[in-house]
Amino acid sequence: MEKIDFVLTWVDGTDEKWQKVRRQYHPVKGADGSAARYRDWDNLQYWFRGVEKFAPWVNRIYFVTWGHLPSWLNTEHPKLKIIRHEDYMDPKYLPTFNINALELNFHRIPELSEQFVYFNDDMFLLNAVTEEDFFKNGLPRDCCIETALVQDDIHNPFASMLMNDAALANMHYSKKEVLKKHWKKWLHPAYGKMVLRNLLMMPYREFSSFKYTHLPSAFLKNTYSRLWEEEGTLLDEICQNRFRTSFDVNQYVLKYWQYMEGMFEPQSPKIGRFYTIGLHDEQIHDTIRNQRCKMICINDTADVGDFEKQKARIQQSFETIFPEKSSFEL
Repeated sequence: MEKIDFVLTWVDGTDEKWQKVRRQYHPVKGADGSAARYRDWDNLQYWFRGVEKFAPWVNRIYFVTWGHLPSWLNTEHPKLKIIRHEDYMDPKYLPTFNINALELNFHRIPELSEQFVYFNDDMFLLNAVTEEDFFKNGLPRDCCIETALVQDDIHNPFASMLMNDAALANMHYSKKEVLKKHWKKWLHPAYGKMVLRNLLMMPYREFSSFKYTHLPSAFLKNTYSRLWEEEGTLLDEICQNRFRTSFDVNQYVLKYWQYMEGMFEPQSPKIGRFYTIGLHDEQIHDTIRNQRCKMICINDTADVGDFEKQKARIQQSFETIFPEKSSFEL
């Protein structure tokens, strides 16, 4: 098994220096500058505890930050590499508050392994994971399930980005040829009942979208390089957006490229769960405390109710399974 690195992005929305710089680039119309996108839930220590306990095989952790760091972080840990935006981003893209720009340039991170797993700071490990949970036969593990794209919030640009991702894939690939060549991966039993979605979407001439799992994503750096070779002008324009916009593509376009080329190994969607704070509170705490899956995403939104109360309760749930500090903490 080749080396596998983890990439973790983090921002401290309470950092006054960061806030001052951000105010100089007030979001333009159509950009997403919601404060909820940058607030800190003070639970990142549990991410490191989960990795140390459940993924001790990881080669290196690349911690991507604007410049601020948690006060408790052991920056001397041999597996930890601090990466500031200027360490890998083209200067013309900086400063950026657009997560899409950061994500689309991960292949430029110095010394990052060819195989890597990307975590947002709201994704946590709850049980032991193996290298084969992320890569098999040298390919990323993924759940490739086509679905119809729906939107229930006209002010949220995310669905527009997913539509852009699919549009770009359709511009480069024939659905008919992709399914003909890789049908075994599209109709794989690992998907369970969800394989029916792929069957139902087959009659449509073009790809609509794919199931949005929002869990840790396995990538090959080579996929990034190929996409930049083919769509460098478009990606360059997107990376110059200081905030994410409805005209962006995001990291999922790279997953779609891997689907189109059959550069993935099918993964069960049951490997993790995605919940939204304020909508699925009881499910969140039950899943964490009883470790009901291997990984969880705890999604933040603008309307979570009492923020401090929610934050404290999530910390309490994590403390039940991670009561001890990790070696990544001072």
